[in-house]
Amino acid sequence: MVQEKGTISIHTENIFPIIKKFLYSDHEIFLRELVSNAVDATQKVKRLSSLGQYNKALGDLRVRIAVDENAKTITISDSGIGMTAEEIKKYINQIAFSGATEFMEKFKEAKDANEIIGRFGLGFYSAFMVADKVEIQTLSYQDGAEPARWICDGSTEFEITEGNRTERGTDVILYINSENEEFLEKHRIQEILDKYAKFLPVPIQFGTRTTSEPDGEDEKGETKYKQVEVDNIINNTNPIWTKQPSELKDEDYLNFYHELYPLAEDPLFWIHLNVDYPFNLTGVLYFPKLKNDFEIQRNKIKLFSRQVFITDEVKDIVPEFLMLLHGVIDSPDIPLNVSRSFLQADSNVKKINSYITRKVADKLGELFRKDRKAYEEKWSDIGLFVKYGAISEEKFWEKAKDFLLLSNTQKAHHTLDEYNEKVKTLQTDKDGRVVYLYTNDAEKQDAFIQSAIKRSYDVLVMDSPIDNHFIQHLEMKLEKTSIKRVDADILDRLIQKEDNLTHVLTEDESKKVKEIFEKAINNSNMNVTVEPLSADELPVTITMEEWMRRMKEMARMGGGGMQFYGSLPDNYKVAINGNHKLINRILNAGDESQQTALAKQAFDLALLSQGMLKGADLTAFVERSVNLIGDNEAVANKA
Repeated sequence: MVQEKGTISIHTENIFPIIKKFLYSDHEIFLRELVSNAVDATQKVKRLSSLGQYNKALGDLRVRIAVDENAKTITISDSGIGMTAEEIKKYINQIAFSGATEFMEKFKEAKDANEIIGRFGLGFYSAFMVADKVEIQTLSYQDGAEPARWICDGSTEFEITEGNRTERGTDVILYINSENEEFLEKHRIQEILDKYAKFLPVPIQFGTRTTSEPDGEDEKGETKYKQVEVDNIINNTNPIWTKQPSELKDEDYLNFYHELYPLAEDPLFWIHLNVDYPFNLTGVLYFPKLKNDFEIQRNKIKLFSRQVFITDEVKDIVPEFLMLLHGVIDSPDIPLNVSRSFLQADSNVKKINSYITRKVADKLGELFRKDRKAYEEKWSDIGLFVKYGAISEEKFWEKAKDFLLLSNTQKAHHTLDEYNEKVKTLQTDKDGRVVYLYTNDAEKQDAFIQSAIKRSYDVLVMDSPIDNHFIQHLEMKLEKTSIKRVDADILDRLIQKEDNLTHVLTEDESKKVKEIFEKAINNSNMNVTVEPLSADELPVTITMEEWMRRMKEMARMGGGGMQFYGSLPDNYKVAINGNHKLINRILNAGDESQQTALAKQAFDLALLSQGMLKGADLTAFVERSVNLIGDNEAVANKA
């Protein structure tokens, strides 16, 4: 071979600084690119063989990675199609040229959707992110081909000479620069391979590992074992998403899930994705057991392109709410190196997004229809997910409204239509609106819940992190329906009827009661009213209006434009039950100080029932309670 020197054909003064600083955000990507190229070359020679274009033995097709800490090199070796000197000039030196285009044209009759078309080009040049010098030793599969060597020191100068490779394939040798010597540490390379190459379709070998194998029997006839060194194959070349669902059992899906997430609980169920038109997509999505803090559940879907890992930040591939799922999506229609703006604009990505949404909704609908009891048992885990999808994705809502469940304090589950039928008779107000009552803290709001149950009203449980948004969504979607927290007001105002109770107090007595309580409370943020309530309701009820409480909760969650409400002081309504016997006792107390003490006690009891009595106020309440009990005992003894 004639030695040749030349200049790499590029359209910029020097592409290497661009590669090193801007093209790739993470230097470890170089290994993914080079291993992917080696896999592509291997897949091509297998394809040529299957098409009868290559008739020699394929031999050992694994890709090998070797690290030499002393020589400061990393070598990626394959037994793929190799290159001639002319192909090196064509595919390596002319950076913008894709070898895949010619290969695809030549074998287009194959029409194999799973065929991998590799690309020499910028992916190869990512090697210069970590190397001062890169060498290629290669021998083409073609008859009569001569081995070729290419070397470049990171400038636009290259050299091609006769190579030393004697078998078909390619070695890419990286001479690692001083800034990137971390990549000479074997555990670092293993870490990158585990991340990017775990499911590549060609065996990837990195060093050796120790294992045990039988070594005869001992005197008792028991098998002896010896430690031996074997090749360390780091990948599963045939993961479950490349198989047909008919080939797999539940055990296979569960084992794969724990391969992806070793510390996770078993998933609830899963969806196997497999479509080849109008785009190519395979994968398995798992429904995990969701906790109420759903932020920790996100970013658990791994995105692959032809079994090469790309990223686990898939928010531009799948709808926002589906990021709560776990699993794998693989699509050759998504390139390895791609910008976020590309993903947002790409038509295939949009189709994938819609397809996955539909498949998830169909799966949930199927589970609900086939075994409602089992579906309800899973609702505490999947309810958050379904509500999130209903809020954020209109197409999902259209399907989800049939299998979305509302759960009440009695732990009963109803669909939207079922629940409306259940409560509309009793919980329709004088304006013809159906009022849904709910609690977000059943223990704290128990007194209000019990009052509602006495009226035969139903109370929903809405205690997930997104229920504030979900409630507003339901109010927009459901006709003539209001949703109010059970402690947002007294029941007669939450569900206003025509037949409201009347006062047993006179107008003057009501005015006097209001004055007594305002003096006892002495807080301008507490708006006191005297109401004609049922005699068996609490004497004092403290509430915050539904709209104000929602605005404040939205502000705490960072809702846009709600900061103003978050800065406002908490204002409450204090409803005095004028028909309760305790109020009559306060009116008839011996003197003003007694009236104030009893009113303060009744008010503090209302605070205590809401968990709002704390610190010095709680201490004073306890001391006052002891004194009141003592006074009552003295009266009883005199009697």
